[in-house]
Amino acid sequence: MEKQLEQLNEIMEVCLLAGKIILQSGGETYRVEDTMMRIAAAFGMENSHSYVTPTGIIFSTEGTGPVTTKLIRISTRSTDLKKVSMVNSISRRIACGEVSLQEAKKLLKEIETMNLTFPFKIQVVAASVADGCFMIMFNGHWIDFIPTMISGGAGYLSFVYFHRFIPIKFFSEFLASFIIGLLSFLLVKIGLGHQLDKIIIGSVMSLVPGLLLTNAVRDLMAGHLVSGLSKGAEAFLTAFAIGAGIAVVLSFL
Repeated sequence: MEKQLEQLNEIMEVCLLAGKIILQSGGETYRVEDTMMRIAAAFGMENSHSYVTPTGIIFSTEGTGPVTTKLIRISTRSTDLKKVSMVNSISRRIACGEVSLQEAKKLLKEIETMNLTFPFKIQVVAASVADGCFMIMFNGHWIDFIPTMISGGAGYLSFVYFHRFIPIKFFSEFLASFIIGLLSFLLVKIGLGHQLDKIIIGSVMSLVPGLLLTNAVRDLMAGHLVSGLSKGAEAFLTAFAIGAGIAVVLSFL
């Protein structure tokens, strides 16, 4: 009996670890639940249930003893689709019987500790170039490409640094958008930029919660109303913070 409970706990730990990595890396709620239940079924736990929200995961089994439910808290979330893909690959190998329980736990722990993000300098450069391209996409002129890169890169840089000191995304996004609006206005004022609206719109695109909004819609369509509404509310707060920061600058012009 004790051996059975020990194996049950290990299976639940593997399922929760896989779900945690996917959820923290920007995966959808239904993907987390489906992956956890498929892993559990592959290891012989047919009667498993999972309930996932953006801030926590509850996983339980039926008819397997007194300890059948576990909960983990999700405190931080980011975007790392490479980790999502790696966990999906491991879950498929588990379903095919190619990976044992101990091997799966080891591989998932390795993925959890991996740092797959690009260096910070490259992230800032990529955000700058992307913002300039968005400005062109919104019918801006090429003469404003460099000013948009400057203000967009400065906004993304300030967002990351503010978020390190103020772990509340609303304030860091508000301050970053305020800096974007102020810097865009100064660039137009000194003659480096010409279309203020296009420069601002392009510069804030690196702050827009595109993946969060997409996941909110997909969760709502899949029937996960709690997760969909909470992610939608988070996306709304981000959009409000960006708009408020720009509005504060424009109100003093």
